[in-house]
Order: sequence, then C-alpha cells, then structure tokens
Amino acid sequence: MSYKIGVDGGGTKTECILTDGAGTVLASYTGAGCNPSLVGLERAAELLQGALHQLRAQAGLRAGARGDSSAPLPPLISHTLMSMAGHRDFWRDLAQRLTGFGVVATMDDSFPVLELATEGRPGLVLHAGTGSFVTARAPDGSTHYSGGLGWRFGDPGSGYDLGRRGIARGLMEIQGWLPPSGLGPAVRTHAGLLQESDAGVITRSFYQHADPNRQIAAFAPVVLGLAGAGDAAARDLTVASTGELLDQAVHLAAKLFPAGQHGALTAGLSGPILNHPVVRTALQARAPFALKAVIEAPIEGVRRMLARL
Repeated sequence: MSYKIGVDGGGTKTECILTDGAGTVLASYTGAGCNPSLVGLERAAELLQGALHQLRAQAGLRAGARGDSSAPLPPLISHTLMSMAGHRDFWRDLAQRLTGFGVVATMDDSFPVLELATEGRPGLVLHAGTGSFVTARAPDGSTHYSGGLGWRFGDPGSGYDLGRRGIARGLMEIQGWLPPSGLGPAVRTHAGLLQESDAGVITRSFYQHADPNRQIAAFAPVVLGLAGAGDAAARDLTVASTGELLDQAVHLAAKLFPAGQHGALTAGLSGPILNHPVVRTALQARAPFALKAVIEAPIEGVRRMLARL
C-alpha cells in the first residue's frame, strides 16, 4: 500500500499529514515555521526535512526495501504535495532533491485556502496569518495572487502588521503624544517592562529582541482582544489594517470579474484575524461581495488536493 504526504509550511508552523489512498489522515506532525523569508534558506530546508522525517517516523514507515534486495518494494510514499510560504524557486529546487517521498510537487501557500473557499469554482480568498495575501480563481480557471510581499513591505491585515501598528500606537501613547488606551499598558506588559515610563527603553527592547518578528506578531492577539473588548484605538487600527487587505481583494476582483458579477461572488475569509467578529463585521460592511468564513486549517485544503492526485 502506498501513502501520500501533504505539507503546509508557513511562518508560524510547518504542518505535515500522511494519508492513505482514500485521503484518510493516518499521522500528522507539526513543527516550527519554515518560511525562508523569516528563518533563512538553510534553516528552512532543515526544518522542512526534519518535519518530513518526523512524520514518517511517527507513522512507522521506512523508505527502503523489505530486506530482499532482489525484489525491492516500490516507494511506500507515492506523492508529496508541499504548500509553502516564501521563495517559490527555493522550494521547487529543494523538492527535486528530496528522496524517499515519491513524486514531490510544490505550490504556493495560497492554493489550499483558495480550495477551501471556492471548492474549485471561480471566486477569491483573503488570508491573514503571520503574513497576508489575496488569491483568486478567474472564470477561465486561472489563478491569480496579490500581496504576500512579507513583513518588510506591509502584508496588511497580517499578525505582523497588527502587532506592528499596535506597538507603535502604544509607544506613542507612552511618549504622551496620543490619548491613552489599553495599548500603552499592553505594550509594557508584552515587553516585560511593566513599570517602565521611558518609551525609548521599551522601543530598544523590541529592536534588541532575539526574534523581533515573532515578538511583534505575537502582539496581534492582544490587539484583537482589546478591539473585541471595545477599545476604540485597537479597533480603529485593526479595521484600518484589515481594510487594506480588503482593498487588495476588491482591486483583484475588478480586474478578473465583470462588475455585474461581483454581487454573486464568494470571497473566503481565512485565518482567525479575519474571522474575528470585529473584523468580519467591518469588512462585510464595505465588501461588494459576500464574505464566507473559512474555518478549516490550510492543511485541510492540502489534504483535499492531495486526494485528487
């Protein structure tokens, strides 16, 4: 019997599943995020290969013959499908070097959530995790991608962008230039400097952190929590950040779909940020198309596509 492996590799985690021919998940493994834009190329390769081997070990599989060298078994794993964030060419090259994992194919990390949102039909999806992007399937079946440029260039609506905006607002409050909100005290707490009144000291603590990108993105749940509790400053910056992602989606739809079809389109909202009640309500009020919550994890989209191989 042969098996298949699916991978969803992003900035926060690397999730792997092993399925049988019917698409049933037999084993799973979740490791650290492997986006090369965040961890570097060498570390990304190490993390992915480590996750793949951990998955195979967990399932009790071995890539090898059964001891009879004259009649070796075919590979136990027939296909591996990898949905990966960042550096498309790097992942494609790495896939070609993997051995013992059957036919290995790579795709952008936008494809699984598009699958979940549209089920193969024309439409689009907005996704926000550590990063963000919009992707669409046009009426002719072609797929198109917008955003996903990484933390240096924005990724509106992402965990990093929410964290960045929230920390910046909190620091300006601590400096005394903006009215106080829950963000100022929350920034002090997040930095571990609860009694610090000097914004410069707190700012330096973020710059000098061993993993500043993760620390900044980890502030996003705090911002969302404050927004949900009625904090006006947190709500305003949350709506502003995610609204920019909606603007990308509207622009993409205008390019790909006739204006008369927009009302019939479905746009998926993927990830906990976009499905937060404050965000979802604000986006639906502005969106020219219906918004659908995508509640399944991206790895489920990988599983569905893997089952069709």
